Amino acid sequence: QEQLVESGGGLVQAGGSLRLSCAASGRTVSTYRMGWYRQAPAKEREFVASISRSGGSTSYADSVKGRFTISRDNAQNTVYLQMNSLKPEDTAVYYCTAKGPAAIRPDYWGQGTQVIVSS
Repeated sequence: QEQLVESGGGLVQAGGSLRLSCAASGRTVSTYRMGWYRQAPAKEREFVASISRSGGSTSYADSVKGRFTISRDNAQNTVYLQMNSLKPEDTAVYYCTAKGPAAIRPDYWGQGTQVIVSS
């Protein structure tokens, strides 16, 4: 059983930056493609970014391309989401995910960390 614990959320002004961290326990995080999703109030949960097991391949939602960067440190069993040029519409609960090689959807989810961007 994999456990994912996010941290780094908070309140920031528009244009500011935050870095989210996701610490994994259980099997080594290098087993999984890791990702971030978010859910804003009264909206569906949406994909934000993902990174391959080796870190050599990344994918981003169009809404965050050029502003967010996902990275991973397999030795530390940790995944990061650097968020720059934040906008009020980035306000959401951000969830870390882990997806096995054969999975279509994430196998594991963290409990989420709140990000609030004030205008």
